[in-house]
Amino acid sequence: MNEHDIQAGLKSLIEQTYLIENEYKNLTSSYANLQNFIKDIVEILPNAIWVLDENDEIFLQNSEAVRLGKIFKEIPKKEGEINVDGQIYLFKTSSKDNKLIISATNITVEKRTERLASMGQVAAHLAHEIRNPVGSISLLASTLLKRADERTKPIVNQIQKATWRVERIIKATLLFTKGLNINAQIFDFSQLKKECEEAINFYDYSKDIKFSLEFPDGKYMGDLDLLAIVFQNILFNAIDAIEESDDDEGEIILSYEKTPSEHKFIIYDSGEPIKDKAIVFEPFKSSKLKGNGLGLHLCLQIIEAHKGSIEITLNPKTFCINLPIKEKE
Repeated sequence: MNEHDIQAGLKSLIEQTYLIENEYKNLTSSYANLQNFIKDIVEILPNAIWVLDENDEIFLQNSEAVRLGKIFKEIPKKEGEINVDGQIYLFKTSSKDNKLIISATNITVEKRTERLASMGQVAAHLAHEIRNPVGSISLLASTLLKRADERTKPIVNQIQKATWRVERIIKATLLFTKGLNINAQIFDFSQLKKECEEAINFYDYSKDIKFSLEFPDGKYMGDLDLLAIVFQNILFNAIDAIEESDDDEGEIILSYEKTPSEHKFIIYDSGEPIKDKAIVFEPFKSSKLKGNGLGLHLCLQIIEAHKGSIEITLNPKTFCINLPIKEKE
């Protein structure tokens, strides 16, 4: 082999080496791009993902998995559910090429929905069973009141108030289970005020409470019956808060403000403070002695169905009902 052949062979070897090097770089780049692509896919998944190697070391994880790192040690060896800090997670596992893939999905909302649906079905059944006898008691009490003397009238009034309260709970329960059907019609705010005043007069309380109810002049397009439930429930909550306080008297003020876009009704009471703001609108949860946990949940549903909102402040304790101003107002 002469020098020319050696040089030609060397040149060919260098060219092949260069091609192999370029191919290796391309493969490395493609692999890196594929890794980044997989990481991006894993990252956008709503559930937590861990990939473990054969030594049970974390090979890959997304940001949700990093956030839930503290529960990693509690992951069951087989698929199942665990409860961590009030949140329920469903774990699933699979194996691939000596890698263990673990996913954790937060199913708290689904579990809560299932629980509420079950509770709602039971509540609806009980409401239907109770409604007829309560209606009979209410009718008999009305008849009895016409025949009662001055000594027995207060007793009959107490019976009427008790049955009215039960009927109100039944109505709230059925609204919760059947859903809302908004029947929007034009009504005068004075009608809403009258509904509130009549309900307060019929509500059972023992302390000296001063009321100040300010409603605007003018009309509004909405469901008067449902909006009356909202205002009455919040006023009743205010009464109950004063009843549970150590003071012998209290004050409830409903004030009104108007912005370019909203009617704002601010309800203040001097009673017991809100113990847990997080559960105020949770159904079947109540911190009140007399509460059933449905009233404020329904209030929020009704106001949101009217495209409004309810805001809570703790100091001073107020509920602010915001109703949107309609274009025709």
